[in-house]
Amino acid sequence: MKKTLAKLADGRELIYFDTDESAARDAPDLRPLDRVRSHPELRRDEATGDWITIASHRQDRTYRPPAGACPLCPSRDGRLSEIPAADYEVAVFENRFPSLAGGAGRCEVVCFTPEHEARFADLTPAAARLVLDAWTDRTEELSALEGVEQVYCFENRGAEIGVTLAHPHGQIYAFPFATPRTAKMTAAAAAHRAATGRNLFEDLLSGARAATERVVTAGEHWTAFVPYAARWPYEVHLYPHRRVPDLTCLTEAERAEFPGIYLDLLRRFDRLFLLPGQEERAAPAPYISAWHQAPRTEGAELALHLELFTVRRTPDKLKFLAGTESGMEAFMNDVAPETAARQLREARS
Repeated sequence: MKKTLAKLADGRELIYFDTDESAARDAPDLRPLDRVRSHPELRRDEATGDWITIASHRQDRTYRPPAGACPLCPSRDGRLSEIPAADYEVAVFENRFPSLAGGAGRCEVVCFTPEHEARFADLTPAAARLVLDAWTDRTEELSALEGVEQVYCFENRGAEIGVTLAHPHGQIYAFPFATPRTAKMTAAAAAHRAATGRNLFEDLLSGARAATERVVTAGEHWTAFVPYAARWPYEVHLYPHRRVPDLTCLTEAERAEFPGIYLDLLRRFDRLFLLPGQEERAAPAPYISAWHQAPRTEGAELALHLELFTVRRTPDKLKFLAGTESGMEAFMNDVAPETAARQLREARS
């Protein structure tokens, strides 16, 4: 992998990742940009202890531009974007409208491909592996920043999720705190260790592999399964068989197997909602794909894993977070996890 560092016109960092060692990514950013002046504020909710980010400058962020004005496409034919190069494989840059900044974390955008109409599921295994390598690189670099407690790599896909840029991309947040969900996992893992003497996430994986009705697919190094108490209609967790805290600790064999399994999962999600006579691209599933990595402190019991879920529950119905979920964080699932796993198994190509 070749890594090329660059600067955007306003001083933000831009990084190109290439499989081609001869790739030249030296085009300058010619846009007349002012320096980014964002001052997100962290406030603690005294009722719950959760940290809330106040980032009012994000009200002015780019919102659903036409394809011809996409800021994530390469700069071509006189049109300048966030990517000065005329082409790229994977590009990562500091978000111009960050939720976290300065001494309170960092936000980055990850462009998976230069092709505007593509999906992550359209990538080749080699291209998906390059994205994994980029996630790993950024996890290592951002974890080393002063004040960063947890690095979160994720993708939001689909207007139903709230995506404002259609170009295939994800984000990376370097949080100055452990997120609320991670804090819950940490507490649950500690209680499980105290009660059983075992690691919670190793037991979750072994339990799922033993209860084969919830396994979607598995390889030599990874297993994808629907959790016993899934919150979302279609939710899959992908675990490496060997417990590690974050992406930087994966072996070459684990990295090599990941793209095939992950691309297969994404394609299964899209095939879930095909109606008779539809072509495969007719109903791409909106989804969130979230890497859970151990925080810097109090993370010894946590295991790296990816959680993939969709807000769609049928081809024409969405799972809305209404009164119980949004108001009380009490999830109600319309699809039995065993049924979801069976449907995903049957959705193979």
